[in-house]
Amino acid sequence: MNDAVISCRNLVKQFSQGDLAVPVLNGVNLDLVKGEMLAIVGASGSGKSTLLHILGGLDAPTSGNIRILGQDIAQINEEERCRLRNGSLGFIYQFHHLLPEFSALENVAMPLLIRRLPNQEAYDRAEDILKQVGLSHRLTHTPGELSGGERQRAAVARALVTQPACILADEPTGNLDRQTAESVFDLMLELNHRINASLVIVTHDSRLANRAQQIKQLIDGVLCDIPNA
Repeated sequence: MNDAVISCRNLVKQFSQGDLAVPVLNGVNLDLVKGEMLAIVGASGSGKSTLLHILGGLDAPTSGNIRILGQDIAQINEEERCRLRNGSLGFIYQFHHLLPEFSALENVAMPLLIRRLPNQEAYDRAEDILKQVGLSHRLTHTPGELSGGERQRAAVARALVTQPACILADEPTGNLDRQTAESVFDLMLELNHRINASLVIVTHDSRLANRAQQIKQLIDGVLCDIPNA
């Protein structure tokens, strides 16, 4: 599909254990268009996170190809891949991965500073999105001074501050209690809708998955369609 934000064809991933090749992904095909939300579910160890890392260019497949905004990421060098990731994708993880020595404001501004935006513009945009996630009173606090829900809100802000074409979220609420998880997920969807970004979410939470337009299950390395409840 020409209008796909992310697409992959015949994606295979194997890991080596001694002389054995252990298959994880076995011919995965996927197209995700702008503004679409896809939930990927599956058993623990089924390869969901591996697939997400490959889609985001953080890991390489054994074979097959991935295109981000039409660009085959195997055909560009690492510097160009980094530029494409930073400009087009946002990442949210189960554990926030905020840098502990920096404030919430500095953490959220970091992707913009990496893109060489002027400091003042980067910090202004970071402050604005932190206000949108309800952390205007926490700008100068480090991650250790934030609650679990606040840290994840800051992580959502960091992923969205660059206004990416697609967000890749790996169990983004898996480390939170039910009420906080639903609040953070609602926030993700609201902000994602504002910038019309695509969203791929790996989750074990069926209630969250059922809010996606597409749900796919990873079974024996193959991505299978399952009906939306």
